[in-house]
Amino acid sequence: METKITHIAVVSIPAFSHQASIVEFCKRLVHFHHNFHVTCIFTTIDSPPQATITFLQSLPPNIDYIFLPPINKQDLPKGVPLSLQISHAVSQSLPSFHHALQSLCSSNNPLVALIADPFANETLEIAKEFNLLSYIYFPPSAMTLSLFLHLPTLHEEVSCEYKDYKEAIHIPGCLPIHGNDLPEHLQDRSSLSYELILERCKRFSLAHGFLVNSFSEIEGERVSTLVKIGKKPIYLVGPVIQTGASIELNKAECMKWLEIQRPKSVLYVSFGSGGTLSEEQVNELAFGLESSGQKFLWVFRAPNVSANALYLSTSNDDPLQFLPDGFLERTKGQGLVVPNWAPQTQILSHKSIGGFLTHCGWNSTLESIVLGVPMITWPLFAEQRMNAVLLTKGLKVALRPKFNDNDIAEKKEIAEVIKELMLGEEGHGISQRIEELKYVALSALKEDGSSTRALSQFITDIENFLRHKV
Repeated sequence: METKITHIAVVSIPAFSHQASIVEFCKRLVHFHHNFHVTCIFTTIDSPPQATITFLQSLPPNIDYIFLPPINKQDLPKGVPLSLQISHAVSQSLPSFHHALQSLCSSNNPLVALIADPFANETLEIAKEFNLLSYIYFPPSAMTLSLFLHLPTLHEEVSCEYKDYKEAIHIPGCLPIHGNDLPEHLQDRSSLSYELILERCKRFSLAHGFLVNSFSEIEGERVSTLVKIGKKPIYLVGPVIQTGASIELNKAECMKWLEIQRPKSVLYVSFGSGGTLSEEQVNELAFGLESSGQKFLWVFRAPNVSANALYLSTSNDDPLQFLPDGFLERTKGQGLVVPNWAPQTQILSHKSIGGFLTHCGWNSTLESIVLGVPMITWPLFAEQRMNAVLLTKGLKVALRPKFNDNDIAEKKEIAEVIKELMLGEEGHGISQRIEELKYVALSALKEDGSSTRALSQFITDIENFLRHKV
């Protein structure tokens, strides 16, 4: 008897980090549940990123993908935060998405469910129109999900700007957090960005449940709290990290250089797929790396006043020209600087890597945990400050440098934090703790692990719903 195929769709936003995470989740889903077929739907701005196109070439046969007609970047509002531009792109793509969903629902193997990115949750209303089960795939931590679910209440409880709130903010199931460590979108309550986030958070009630890229051994307690409050299932299905092909620029150069370094002697420095620093901060970081005396591999991008400048734009400039005069010559034996991109998971898994200076994007954070690499947290935007709090105060697997009143980490502070992580007693303790966390994370992904069981429960819940529907 032929096995019935269950067809679901997922929709993501035009940001590679979100796209890579949801696709990796889909690969894991169809690996364990062969009777599922997934169609990935991507909103795009101008054209799909090359990183996404390359990444999608490694998909198994039971995952398809659709790029919706691209939104012209010139039609998006100018001089506004990235989150607003992405929001406008998603809104402009809704008619195309509606058409794509209608087509999939009327196919020989019609859809039964939609999984949406939290920043594309307007699509949940369209899913309701087609009588589909609907879920949110949440690429960040359960701590961030807890904030988003609690935000409408927090909005009523706190009247001032969160950064001016005198007391620590208490989010259900989470560490107390200072207002200035909340996501950047929440720092100006009069802004359109804040209004949009608040509106999105209220729309979360449309979802039947949440799939979160985390695992119960580090965030199970807060999920129990959330389920009691929200009365909706939350499935911790991570750590979902990138395993497929990606742009592997500079791979040979990086691997060759790492091979001649001592074990755990190199600090890897990278600010993710879109992160950038100001020119002043670039100089301080360069001098800090140099004066630390520690080996480093730095993925370097041209400076920019915007911390997330590369998500929707590219620069044709050679970024290395923006390094301080003489830096490359002086550090020739100490470090390697590569422009723009590097194969991150392969670098982090190399025996020579002993630390990771990271922007605390959740994808990078999970990669570092799974590969057992101690961290220095350097949050730039989005929810990355919250992740830094979780890593330093909660899990205690990272150090965080101090920034001055102009929000600049100075070279002396940078050098001291690097030396402490790589050589100090506190760094040694962090290494031991993250090695233990690595084991726990890998155990969660095993066939009998907590995250695999959560994924199976998600599938069982869908199948039970469909059975009762019939």
